[in-house]
Amino acid sequence: MRGSRPSAKERREAVLQALRKIGSDIYDQIVRREFPRIKMPSRSTSNILYDRDIKQYVLGGKHIIRSAKNIRHIRPFTQMVWVASFVEELVRSNKTSTLRDVFYSAQAYEMNFVDQAESDSIITDLESVSGLAREDFNVFPEERSAIFGDLTIEYTVPGYEGRRLNLTSHPDGVMIGPALTNSEFVECGADKLIVLEKGALFTRFVEEKVHERFKALIIQTAGQAPRSTRTLIRRLNEELGLPVLILTDGDPWGMHIAMVIISGSANAAHLRKLNTPNAIWGGVWATDIIDYKLPSDPLTDLDLKRLEELQRDPRYGEDPWRREIRTFFKIRRKAEQEAFSRYGLTYIVDEYLPEKLELMEGS
Repeated sequence: MRGSRPSAKERREAVLQALRKIGSDIYDQIVRREFPRIKMPSRSTSNILYDRDIKQYVLGGKHIIRSAKNIRHIRPFTQMVWVASFVEELVRSNKTSTLRDVFYSAQAYEMNFVDQAESDSIITDLESVSGLAREDFNVFPEERSAIFGDLTIEYTVPGYEGRRLNLTSHPDGVMIGPALTNSEFVECGADKLIVLEKGALFTRFVEEKVHERFKALIIQTAGQAPRSTRTLIRRLNEELGLPVLILTDGDPWGMHIAMVIISGSANAAHLRKLNTPNAIWGGVWATDIIDYKLPSDPLTDLDLKRLEELQRDPRYGEDPWRREIRTFFKIRRKAEQEAFSRYGLTYIVDEYLPEKLELMEGS
């Protein structure tokens, strides 16, 4: 059941090779008595394009030059060189860091950032230049997603190589971190993957043994899915052939959470394989609010503004997205997944989920 993805050793060598190339180019420029510079893809809005063939935002052909010759570029140029050096140390020593750690670690080297947003942006610059993801650099956000179900994985991280774990081992689910994301899939008893926006519903699904009743793996994203979680969803879909059903709150924000899993985000347009194009958003739809007579709240002005943004986004130009946006505008109401509890605590598992799984099977 092992996939064809590069091994941990191969991924490590790819990072080191990319960093050596960046460092070597800068060194050669200095030797030639030139101001060092780095060419990188432009991440401006005008260079972010939606590719309908792969159903993902991608970067266009525009590039920018960041040069030490320009006084305004010196700060971000040196920050990126430092981040590359820090990443090289992480990868060589087989250690990991959070985005927050990078921000604070810089202070030890007197390479200060104004705030974490600035250091996060420089890490993204390094991704753009190298063509690799920060997860390849051993840099991760704080973990908050979890997975549960009959899947046995084998760890590949140093110190745990060869150890195996079945993901039903903990009733709260297993945290989706770098060790799990990069593990090998050994044996899977599930034939589908259900992705949930919220932890409360995840707990309900575990309690109601959805993994056994519907032969499903269950993931909770805790809001917008972190990149490591989106990577894992894609791997489960590609390597194990598991169809993916996404269930979110019935509002424009839930729609976007599902769409980012399906088609990625503009912020990560410089990366590939963070999306799962054939995943299905099963609701909660605006039409579900009507059909199931769900308790609901009025859409706020902010909700309506977000709906207008989605309506202009080319990714939402087909049904069910287009239909549901129209319905949201018509009813001007929203509902949470927990609203199904008006019919009993298990209604969403006993009645709603089977209908959505039929939808997935018929697509």
